[in-house]
Amino acid sequence: MTETLRVLSPGPLVLDGLPVRIDRDEVLRFQGYKKGRDVPTADVRLLFDDAMSLGERLMVPRVVYRSVPVTAQSAHLIEAGGERLHIPEIGRLWGPLSAVGAGICTVGDAIAARTQALFDEREFPLAVMLDSVGSVAVESLAEYVNDLLCQHALPQGLKVANRISPGYAGWDTAEQAALWRLCPGAPIAVTLNEACVMMPMKSLSFLVGIGPEARVDHSFTQCRRCWMGDCAYRRAPAMATLHR
Repeated sequence: MTETLRVLSPGPLVLDGLPVRIDRDEVLRFQGYKKGRDVPTADVRLLFDDAMSLGERLMVPRVVYRSVPVTAQSAHLIEAGGERLHIPEIGRLWGPLSAVGAGICTVGDAIAARTQALFDEREFPLAVMLDSVGSVAVESLAEYVNDLLCQHALPQGLKVANRISPGYAGWDTAEQAALWRLCPGAPIAVTLNEACVMMPMKSLSFLVGIGPEARVDHSFTQCRRCWMGDCAYRRAPAMATLHR
């Protein structure tokens, strides 16, 4: 990690060397498999192993993060850093906030480039599996950073809410531009085009709520899915452990 993570960081922080957990079940879910119902055949498992090995060699996890104070808040709106973020039900889901944290995650462009090359070579099964590996990798990276923020916030008497991203939970994708004005992706070589699509493709933006009274995990206990095994503030056992 090139810089020490600070939950309340007014300037952009770049984080390198973060661990990524690529779960086979999650990759297969992207392939259309239903956990507990669909059983992958031996050739599918071998294909996953090949894509996993290739993906681990190609991905370069990087994150840029910045926080800004919240200046106003209502049921469906957060005002922070001069931006107005229209997020349905956010007041109920996150509760009162003192700040928001914005971040951009990427695993680099090598996975997407190799995936395209495989498609060009008509290696379709491996190409599709590698694409899913890249998607799971960047989601895992964002989840890890959310956990890391939670851990660093607790000693300061702060809570960090579950991350959300434009395009999900009713948050208009067009507001990706507002999130980027809070935290541009340039420090980690991620760009945003006029259609609000990030490049490299395996990139993800997120927003978290921060504050002493912020509501954490309105649907489940965050500690049960947090990978910080040595966290002194853990409130419940983790259901999984992070491995790289």
